[in-house]
Amino acid sequence: MQLICGVDEAGRGPLAGAVYAAAVILDPNKPIQGLADSKKLSEKKRDLFAIEIKQHALAWAIASCSVEEIDRINILQASLLAMKRAVEAMQLQFGVTPHLVQVDGNKTPQIDLPCEAIIKGDSKIQAISAASILAKTARDAELYVLDKQYPMYGFAKHKGYPTALHMDLLKQYGVSPIHRKSYAPVKLLLASNLGQQ
Repeated sequence: MQLICGVDEAGRGPLAGAVYAAAVILDPNKPIQGLADSKKLSEKKRDLFAIEIKQHALAWAIASCSVEEIDRINILQASLLAMKRAVEAMQLQFGVTPHLVQVDGNKTPQIDLPCEAIIKGDSKIQAISAASILAKTARDAELYVLDKQYPMYGFAKHKGYPTALHMDLLKQYGVSPIHRKSYAPVKLLLASNLGQQ
C-alpha cells in the first residue's frame, strides 16, 4: 500500500498569531465522507471532521511557526518550516514514512521525501483537505486562547485577519506582542507611532 501524506497550512494572511501546518496519512480502509477544503466548511463542520480525522487517519501531526519566526524569515518560509515540522512530527509520533508527500500550493518544504506541490490541492486531494482542516482548527483554537489574553482585539471574531474591525482596534490599542511586525499594516502603524503600547 502506498502511503500518501497530505500537507497544508493555515494562517498566512492574518496579522497576528502563529502559522500552522498539518500532515495527514488517511487510512483507505476507513474513508471519511465529505472531506473538503477547510475554507469551504463551517467552523462546526471543521471541528467535527478534525475529531474524525484524528480517530481514523493512519497518522497525523500539527505543527506551527511562531510570530517571531514569521517576522524573522518571512511568512512563506515560516509556512514551509511549519509543514516540515508537521511531517517530521508525524513520522516520529506514528513511526511511519510516507512514500509521497503532497502539498497544497506551488512550493514544497525541504524534507528528505518525494514531494509534489499541487495547486488547489486542498479541494482535489482528500489527504490535503484533511490536513487543511487540522491546521485550520488548531489555529482557530489558538486564536480563542489569544482572545482571552488580549480581549481588546476581538481575535475570536476575525481570527487575526485584517478586517475593518481588526484594523480599527489595532489603531485604538496599538500593536500587541502577538502581531506580525513584518506585515505592512502593522509595520505602518508602528512607523506612525500609533502602534506603540
